[in-house]
Amino acid sequence: MSLKIRVYSDYVCPFCFLAKQPLEETIKGKEIEVEWMPFELRPYPNETLRPEGEYLQKTWKQSVYPMAERMGVPIVLPKVSPQPYTHLAFEGYQYAKEKGKGKEYNDRVLRAFFQEEQNIGDMDVLTKLAGEIRLDETEYRAALETRKYKEAHQKALDHAYHEAKITAVPTFIIGDTMVKGVRSKETLEQIINEEIHRQNPGTSTEGKVCDVDGC
Repeated sequence: MSLKIRVYSDYVCPFCFLAKQPLEETIKGKEIEVEWMPFELRPYPNETLRPEGEYLQKTWKQSVYPMAERMGVPIVLPKVSPQPYTHLAFEGYQYAKEKGKGKEYNDRVLRAFFQEEQNIGDMDVLTKLAGEIRLDETEYRAALETRKYKEAHQKALDHAYHEAKITAVPTFIIGDTMVKGVRSKETLEQIINEEIHRQNPGTSTEGKVCDVDGC
């Protein structure tokens, strides 16, 4: 049985974007199932942040840019102001996941916002991005216009807020272990190995000995 990892994130969270690289490096070649889970930091009608504001300027200068530089990941504070709501993008994710392209969709939306400064709250932009990963643009746009996946997205949010008790992103649930924040490849590998051994104790080589009765 493969290990399951759930990653709770929001498309306007720079640390969620940065967390992708060490995770992808860690799971490469391993039998691990990763599921990206929606989490809206500032759902409508809450006010979203403005990139010209003191809070974002300070956070990016002190934390985001230094971390991205250490990791070698190109990133920019998008000039889209105010920052977009992400419910439509997440409803689009439900459509993409249904079509087997959830991972590609997440990656494209995050890159569009944090590397290309595109407004991912705009339906035209989202439709174009969907087409770039070979989703049917007409069908995708219709799904957003009719809010076909609104209920599925709300159900995912309710799970994150009330069942999983997520309060910040990125948050990883690796097997039964919850980990918050960007983590290095080495840290993720350690947690993953511990979870694999916990779930399948017979696979561990730790503590194995031979004695007078045999091996």
